[in-house]
Amino acid sequence: MSDINIKNRRASFDYEFIEEYTAGIILTGTEIKSVRAGKASLVDSYCFFNKGELWTKGIHIAEYKLGTYYNHEEKRERKLLLNKKELARLERSVKESGLTIIPTKMFLTDKGWAKVRIALAKGKKQYDKREVLKLKDAKREMDRARK
Repeated sequence: MSDINIKNRRASFDYEFIEEYTAGIILTGTEIKSVRAGKASLVDSYCFFNKGELWTKGIHIAEYKLGTYYNHEEKRERKLLLNKKELARLERSVKESGLTIIPTKMFLTDKGWAKVRIALAKGKKQYDKREVLKLKDAKREMDRARK
């Protein structure tokens, strides 16, 4: 894998991940060049189903600096590529139990293809978030005490 590794840090704080999948993403020429330059953000992005296909909304990929009038929209909807079994399982989970699908990570493979790591997630309650912060603080204090 290459060194391009774009993460959605906020997602792990707001959601509890149940299952994770790696999906391909359809990008245009200027979009993949911006991703290779590391000019993308997954903050406030989510996935939805449209006619049995999985799409993502809210992924911000900055315009390519050297792109002319061929440049892309920064926050357009992009199609994700998964096999039929995975799509069917995800769609069933989202409809039945009220879960959501969120992109957690974007990376490039050795072949140079952009991939998105998505997670089937359940929203955390406010008290769960406070508990996570308490555990992080306690761990940090214990690490300081050891040194």
